[in-house]
Order: sequence, then C-alpha cells, then structure tokens
Amino acid sequence: MPEWKDTVNLPRTGFPMKANLQTAEPAALERWEAMDLYGKLRSARHGAPRFVFHDGPPYANGQIHLGTALNKVLKDIVIKSKTMAGFDVPYTPGYDCHGLPIELKVDRELGARKREMSIADIRRACREYAGRFIDVMTREFKRLMIFGAWDDYYLTMNPQYQADIARSLGKFVERGLVYKGKKPVHWCIHCRTALAEAEVEYDSHSSPSIYVEFPLAPESAAEIGRRIPSLAGRSVSVLIWTTTPWTIPSNLAIAFHPELSYGAYEVEGRAVIVAEGLVERVSTSVGKPFGQPLAKVAGETLEGIRFRHPLYARDSVGVLGTYVTLEQGTGAVHTAPGHGADDFLTGKKYGLEIYAPVGPGGHFLETVELFGGQRVFDANPKVEEALHERGRLWHRETFEHQYPHCWRCHNPVIFLATSQWFVRMDGEAAITGADGQLRTLRDAALHAIDDEVKWIPNWGHDRIFNMVNNRPDWCISRQRAWGVPIPAFDCLTCGEAVLTTGIIEKAAGVFERYNADAWYERPIEEFLPEGLRCPACGGAEFERERDILDVWFDSGSSHEAVLARSPELAWPADMYLEGSDQHRGWFQSSLLVALATRGRPPYREVLTHGFLIDMEGRKMSKSVGNVIAPQDVINESGAEIIRLWVASTEFTEELRVSKEILTRVVDVYRKLRNTCRILVANLYDFNPATDMVPVENLDDVDRFALARYAEAAGRARAAYDSYDFAKVTQALNALATVDLSAFYVDVTKDRMYTFAPASHARRSTQTVMFRICDGLARLLAPILPVTAEELWKNLPGERGESVHLAEFVDAGHLVDRDLLGTWERLLAVRADVNAALEAKRKSKEIGTSLGARVTVTASGPIAAILERHRAELPMLFIVSDVALHSGATDGLDTVSVVVERAPGVKCERCWRMVPDVSAEAEWAGICSRCVDALRSARQSLA
Repeated sequence: MPEWKDTVNLPRTGFPMKANLQTAEPAALERWEAMDLYGKLRSARHGAPRFVFHDGPPYANGQIHLGTALNKVLKDIVIKSKTMAGFDVPYTPGYDCHGLPIELKVDRELGARKREMSIADIRRACREYAGRFIDVMTREFKRLMIFGAWDDYYLTMNPQYQADIARSLGKFVERGLVYKGKKPVHWCIHCRTALAEAEVEYDSHSSPSIYVEFPLAPESAAEIGRRIPSLAGRSVSVLIWTTTPWTIPSNLAIAFHPELSYGAYEVEGRAVIVAEGLVERVSTSVGKPFGQPLAKVAGETLEGIRFRHPLYARDSVGVLGTYVTLEQGTGAVHTAPGHGADDFLTGKKYGLEIYAPVGPGGHFLETVELFGGQRVFDANPKVEEALHERGRLWHRETFEHQYPHCWRCHNPVIFLATSQWFVRMDGEAAITGADGQLRTLRDAALHAIDDEVKWIPNWGHDRIFNMVNNRPDWCISRQRAWGVPIPAFDCLTCGEAVLTTGIIEKAAGVFERYNADAWYERPIEEFLPEGLRCPACGGAEFERERDILDVWFDSGSSHEAVLARSPELAWPADMYLEGSDQHRGWFQSSLLVALATRGRPPYREVLTHGFLIDMEGRKMSKSVGNVIAPQDVINESGAEIIRLWVASTEFTEELRVSKEILTRVVDVYRKLRNTCRILVANLYDFNPATDMVPVENLDDVDRFALARYAEAAGRARAAYDSYDFAKVTQALNALATVDLSAFYVDVTKDRMYTFAPASHARRSTQTVMFRICDGLARLLAPILPVTAEELWKNLPGERGESVHLAEFVDAGHLVDRDLLGTWERLLAVRADVNAALEAKRKSKEIGTSLGARVTVTASGPIAAILERHRAELPMLFIVSDVALHSGATDGLDTVSVVVERAPGVKCERCWRMVPDVSAEAEWAGICSRCVDALRSARQSLA
C-alpha cells in the first residue's frame, strides 16, 4: 500500500523556524556592509523627493542604555519607512562631544596629574575620551540595525563644526543680542559652573522652612506713623518666610504685593505685619495667637519703609513686586538681589546692590560676618542659630518640595549672581522672520512655535511655548575647559569685555585650521583683528577670556554645521526627533540659533518620545536596580526584540518596560515569524512568472484574504505616515494572527496539501500568499529589518537583492468592500459552527472537525449568501460535509447549526469522511478527489 503521506504537498522552506537572531543579525549586518547596502540605498533613491531627517547628537560618554536605543530605533523606523515610501532619506549620525560629564570623567582619570597639565592638554585628554566612546556607541548603534553614514558621522569637536559654532555666535553678536552682565543664574557649586535652564532638573528636596522677624528701623518710625496712624509710637515688625536660610545674610529688601491687603497684628506686644489672607495659616505655623488687626493697608503703603536686618547693622527696604502671592509664606517676601530672578529684577528696579557674597565652590566670602568661609548649605543651621540667639527666629520646620538640581551631578543648585555672557530674549526687535516682520528673539521663537512648526504630539507645542515664554535670558557662558571658547577679550586697561563679529570671524578661521584648542595655545595676535581698540577706554592691550559656550549652543548649531554644509542634506530639516526633555534643550537651542542665523526655525516637524519607567512607574535607575541593558536583551533575544518593543509602544507617553513586557514581545515576534514562515513554505513550488492567477480569477476565499491584507496594509501605511508605529504593529499582528494564521492558512490547508500542485484552487491561494508575503516583507522591514530580509530572500521569483532597496506597494485597489461585507457575515456563521463543533469535541462525540457533518438552517439575507457559497462551506467550516437548508431570503437573519458525526469512511490521504474510497490497488484507501489530484500531478510531470 502506498505511503499517502508522502504524496501530500507539505510546506518546505529555507526560512528557519527558530530565528536565532543573536547570530542571524550579525550575519545580516556583515552581508549588508559587504554589499554597501546604505550606499546602494542612496543610489536607488537619487532624484526621489527628499526627506531631511536631522540627528540630535547623543552624548559620547559611555555605552548606550535602553533609552538611547529607544531614541535611535525610533529614528531608524522613521527613516526606513520614509525610504520605503519612496523618499530619499540620507542619515548622518552625530555625537555631542563637549561638556562637563566628559571633563569630570577625565578629571578622575587624570587625578593629581591634572594640576601639572595645561588647559590644552586637558582638552586633548577629553577629546581622546570622547573618541573612545564614539567607537563604542557606533558599534552598538550599528548592532541595532541602524542604517546610516557611519563612516561620515559629525562630531561637535571637529574643527569645522567648532568654527560653525563660533560663526553662529557671531550672528547673535551681529544682531546685538549678546551682552555680558552680572545677574543670578542657576549655579552648581559641585561642578563650579553656571547652568542653563535645560541643564536643571527638578527633584524632591528637604529644606529648612523658617519664619524670621525684621523689626522696623528707627529712622522709619515717624514715616510709618504718618502713613498708618494707628501704628504711631508702637513697636512694629514684619514677618518673612524662606526655605533658604543661607540667603538671609544677603537680604537687602522685603517685597510686598502692591494690591494685597496687609494687617498689623498684636503679637506679644508688637505690631507684626503679614498678609491678611495668610494670617490664620501663619498663626498656626508659628504657634502664636494673632489678635485683631491694629491696622489694614494695601501693600503699596509699605514701599520705602525700612526694616532692620535681623543679623546685621543695616536696613532692608520695603519694595513692591507683583510676583508676591498668597500661596505660601507670609505675603512679605525676603529679597536677596544676588540670589533670585525676581529678587534681581526688583533690586535693579530699586537700585539695590546685586549682592552675592558666595564663591564658585559655594562658600561664603571671608567678608561675610558670622559665616565667612562656610559652605552655603552647611551654613543653614548656623544662620538659624544666630537668628534664634537674637530672638528673630519665630519657627522652624522641614519643608519637602521640588527643588532645582544639576542634571550632571544631581546635587542641589543655588541661584548666584555672577558675571556671565547672555543672549537677550527681549528688548529691541532684532529678528526678521520669513514673513518680513521684525520681532524680538522671544517673540520670533513664539511665532515660529505657533505658525511654522508641526509638533507631534500636539502637547509638544504647549510645552515648548510655555518654556520659551517664561524663560530668562539665555546664559551661554560656562566656567569650564572642555568646550568651544567664547572668543572674547578683556581690556587690560579698564577690564571691559570685548566681543565683536570681527573677533569671532578671526577665531573661527583659526578653529577651522587647528581646532578650538588653539584659543589656549596659539599667539593672541592670531585672534585680534587689526586695529582693535577697547570701546570703553580706547586701550589696545587685551587678554583672552576663559569661559566656554554652553554645550546646548554647540548642539543647537548642528543645523548650521551639518544641514547647511552637506550636499546630501538641506536646510531646514523636515524632522527633529528626541525625548520630551529636549523642549527645553536641543529643540529650543536649535530654534534660537536658527532664528539668529536665518530668521526661521531649523525644522518643519518635531516628533517627541517619552521616557522609560518600570511597572511601578519609577524612572529607570541603577540605584533602584530596575535598569534593563540593551546589550543583555540583544544577547538573550536579539536586537529585533528591542525594535519590536519600541514599535509596539505608545512612545509619545512614558514607556513602561520590564523583562515580562519583553517576554511578551518575544511571543508576538514568534507569532509573526511563524505566520510568515508557513506562508512562504507553501510557495516552494510556485513560480510567480508563470503561476500567478489574475485577481479577477481568484477564488472568493483568496480574494477575501487579499482584501483583508490590503486593508491591514493600508492601515499600516497610514500609521507609518503619521508616525504611529504602535498602530503599524497592531495592524500587522492582527493580520498575521487573526486573518492569516487563525483563518486563511487554516481553511486553505486542505487545498494546499491535498489538491493537485498546479490546480487552479491551489495556484489561486499561492498567488495570494505570495502577494501577502511580498507585502509583509516590505511592511515589516522598517521594524524587523533582518526578519523581513530573510522572508524576502526565501520568496520565489526574481527580486531585488534586498528588501530595503524595495518600496512599499499600494494595495488600496484590492480592498473590495462588498466582498469584505459578505465574508464578514460568513465568518459570523463560521463562529457559530465552531462553537457547536467545540461542544461536540468536549462531549467526545467527534474528534477533529473533519470527523463532523454540519447542518445549517438559515433564513433572511444570510441564507442567500450561504447559498451562493454552498460549495465553499466545507472548506470554511473545515468539516467533511455541510447540509444547507435555506428558507426565505427576506426579513431578519436566522441561523441554526447542528453538528453530528459524519457518515462514511475516512480518506487515508486527506482525512475527510467520504461515502467510499477506492478499492483499486494503486489508489487503495483514498477518495476520488485525491485520486484525481494524484493523476493530475502525474500528468504534469510526464
């Protein structure tokens, strides 16, 4: 008797069941590099519409982490999907090389040797350190299958780039936007440098909360009695509240809101002034009863009244400020012009000294009475003790609040007035926009945010708008060594700082030739324009300043150094893509630089992603122990699992990640891969050049599957276009698991395995499977580049050497709405039949579904549909026989299903129950359909 199983058309393919991504991915990378895939991509897309994607440079100081991988993979999916949509999308990666993190690491490596090294030598050590990790990060990015010009990346420490940074600064100077002045900035006492807004992060902090009494100065006694007669001859004081006791030595004023109502309350024989709206809260906090007010006045009444400093023999003057609120404190605000933004502006308004007696390391100057030489935070208890000894400390408690911290060392920062270089946000209009309107830098930025940029998601607009609207002038100077020096000179005669476009252009030329280390090594004459004179005193002798530029200015100049210089790219970019922290970082600095250099934003679209959190909503942190290293995921599962996880997330929000989530992603990947494999395995004997069936001649079930694929492909294409990659994976996963694996592959298994190889029904199904495989390979390629390439290589027929050189195909014309509607109704009947079959299986009345006979009784429109598809019902239900009893085709649909054991004998080849099987020796035990299939196969081989 023949072995009928050997005559079945079992699937076969070189597409492995087990992915082995850990070895398949490096092999693919090696093959792509050998064939110069990226170069061929550039050639293939030459002349196509260009999509300019500009890479925000990651910081080159260590191995990549999962957040870095998220960022780079998102960028790569955008680039690959745009490329496959027919665009020319060159990708020039870059690295941010300057800044404090590298300098601090080098400090630790150099140790005591640093004291014997010149600034230029230290900078060379920093350059070597950055270069070391550029190599590491490049290898790790390439391992994630990021395509790009990896042999031609840009570096912010390259001479040409440094020259372009300087020239960008020159544009600000040319517009009169740069000035040097003393004003409070965020200052890190650990890193000993000023910080920009983008370099400050807010975190929980415990501060001492104190209430301090300032008594009325004797010389104001008569004046307050004149203004407020009920206080004449009384002992008067004002109560302030602060969470920075160390700033009390710098107090020069007390601010009142001009329109708030203040009361003078009798407390222990004194008339104590606090805001009327806060008196009950203050009384409770300090534990003292405040009686009925002796007087009520508007805050403006207290302007100019002088109070005695609680520690020193000097006065603190009453001033007015509309920033005073009733949210906390007493309504009377302690004001130290050298240690706060509002304080500074108030001090300037009232002509107060910008007094900030604190050194760069956070220690009081020796001239500060009582606290000289003490570190400011360490001085807090000493200040409290001195106030207590003088009877001026009314209450002390610990206050938990959000407080600014340095983003590099994560220590609390202080506000400190120091001499810095600033970019002016307001004042005289200096920016001419594309519409010809002249605006201030702030207004130009807000106009660009509103009218010239698309923000994805929409909340990105409000986030950056509010940050720009409320930001102070941009502090662009830093007191460190590793960065681009501000090419300014100080006059040796009068000390005036001099910064001109001529100086900057001279410096840029030197940087271009030698790199920016030259500022510290080359003769000063190489940087001095001929005939330079001090504008203040006419002096002609100068010394170099030592400040460097804010590193956000470096990266913010990348559009000038990269887009404007590369023949493959263009200015402005179509897209910038980074994390949501960059609304106050790179997005903002790039915008401000571009407005100064060109009057327009450097990007048309800005796409933002969120940050990683664990399942408990905590940030990923080594100290917490919840970090997942991408290198570990790659070693255990493959880089494509990271890519699929990225594509599956709602990345515009915070992204949850855990080992459990990644395990679920592996399951999704496995299902996708298995579906692709069974489809391509069914094509082992299919030649698309000769065996394709025209769409109009396909069997109904095949046209339905093709229409379902076309629907999913359309959703995926639309989702790619809108950067909604989660919808891409949802569409393709649903297609693979529901429409293909659970339905189409299942119901066509009989024809694929048992029909004659060249039969119309089998070729019809193979045609659709081929078209779906071809489309899936293209649609999966931006997300799963190696798996898609494997699928592509295993498809039959002539095709390009890589799926990544192909384009998406438009399948919209294959969506037949009438056909889909009909088959949706057939699938609903199938669901009823499956439920009935499952009940019979559970009761042991049948085994497999092929052991069943189904009787369907139907009326209404569904009866007509079933009647038209009568011949296909056994295939649809995967049973041996279907009896259909149709009633009237009008009215409501009714369907009833009866399942029974199918009569007859089992065909030993197709396993259906049939009335009889052949008794001939050659065909013994198989049904007539199988006999015909085998005869047909034999004839085709003859």
